[in-house]
Amino acid sequence: MIKIFVPFHYALLTIIGFSIVILLSGFSYKSIAKKTDDKSASKANFYDLKAISIDGEEVSFEKYKGKKILIVNVATKCGYTYQYEGMQKLNDLYEGKVAVLGFPANDFLFQEPGSNESIAEFCETVFGVTFDMFEKITTKGRKQSPVYTWLSDSNLNGWNDQRPTWNFCKYLVDENGELIAFFDSKVKPMSKEITDLL
Repeated sequence: MIKIFVPFHYALLTIIGFSIVILLSGFSYKSIAKKTDDKSASKANFYDLKAISIDGEEVSFEKYKGKKILIVNVATKCGYTYQYEGMQKLNDLYEGKVAVLGFPANDFLFQEPGSNESIAEFCETVFGVTFDMFEKITTKGRKQSPVYTWLSDSNLNGWNDQRPTWNFCKYLVDENGELIAFFDSKVKPMSKEITDLL
């Protein structure tokens, strides 16, 4: 019997290489979930939600009644940060019909380390953001914000349990406060997948 000896570091590099290939292949497709007619209506009223703006003011979601709402967990140091530009373009193009809401979160690889003040300054200076931005929150886990609890719990929204998988995941709520779609980070704000639903 012939024994083949493979040095440990070669074996480790091979395992790491395969892991990277598997990981990257997982990022090659877009994840989109849409509400279908057979899915039930939300069980908790979306418009009962409130959040604190990036300037420290309480905002009732009642103000968004009659509009479609695109909710995005954002970060200033992410590979998808450029999507702020598309979010602003969407906000401008569909003004009065669509509300874009940005929720900074430091949930993924600490890509939103800044304070509310520094985030607001970055968004305004670099991307000219005028859509509604909110204070830094947590989108998952024990400290999950009430907004993201509603978005990712089918017992509240009627059908969806998908939590954000990375920064710049998007949830679309219709004019009646019903969650109608989830889009992962790779779906850009101005993509056909989103604009077709507006």
